[in-house]
Amino acid sequence: MSWFITNFIAAFLLPPLSLLLVLALGIFLLYLRNKFAKPLLLIASGLLWIASTPYFAEGALHLLEARTVALDNRHPDRQPQADAIVILGSGTYLHAPEYAGQDTVNGLTLQRLRYGAKLQRETGKPILVSGGKPLGNSVSEAQQMRFSLEQDFRVAVRWTEGVSNNTSENARYSFQTLQKAGIRKIYLVTHAWHMPRSAGIFRHAGFEVVEAPTAFTTRQRIDPLAFLPHAESLRDSKIFVHEMIGLLCYRVKLAIFGI
Repeated sequence: MSWFITNFIAAFLLPPLSLLLVLALGIFLLYLRNKFAKPLLLIASGLLWIASTPYFAEGALHLLEARTVALDNRHPDRQPQADAIVILGSGTYLHAPEYAGQDTVNGLTLQRLRYGAKLQRETGKPILVSGGKPLGNSVSEAQQMRFSLEQDFRVAVRWTEGVSNNTSENARYSFQTLQKAGIRKIYLVTHAWHMPRSAGIFRHAGFEVVEAPTAFTTRQRIDPLAFLPHAESLRDSKIFVHEMIGLLCYRVKLAIFGI
């Protein structure tokens, strides 16, 4: 299934569109004077409020992030060792005006690159960057990542995997590349909320994974603002639902097809 079709279907399952469709159904039933209209409207409105509220959206991401642990940089001698660092892409900043209209890494990918560069300086291990062209851009995410690491962070990249369009392909093609170099044990760098799914997929592909998550969801304090709706929280809720659906699909595929 193509990247576009997958994401088109996903849009109907993820907030805010999924909740807006439920609201629209409730309004339609209200017009028909159906007895289920008001309960449906209340449920949809309540879920939309919860999904757009920092306290609940961040709490949902914490459920995912609790399944991984940051590397202990205070005691590097206790840190698990690996032979290479794999950094996963997370999208493109298309036609960036301040970069002469070229495609470059987006903010999420930049967070991963920053930590990957730090990890490389601490361990000295070679880096593989992974990401294709799911948006149809001319330059793969991996090429953008390589350029950013080498130009912005002054960190060398040894391998570039630029044909994958999802996490499963990231794992499969990265394994094919590193297997030729005799490498199976890796540091896997991605967002903390993405780690539970990506680590499982990479292990199934044949890797021994040392999880190196970054960009945990943190908050200085809980105050009244944490209970007011914010657009950013809708994004967090979308990420959470996306990851939960991804985990479910991965387990179903594994159980039925063994892939």
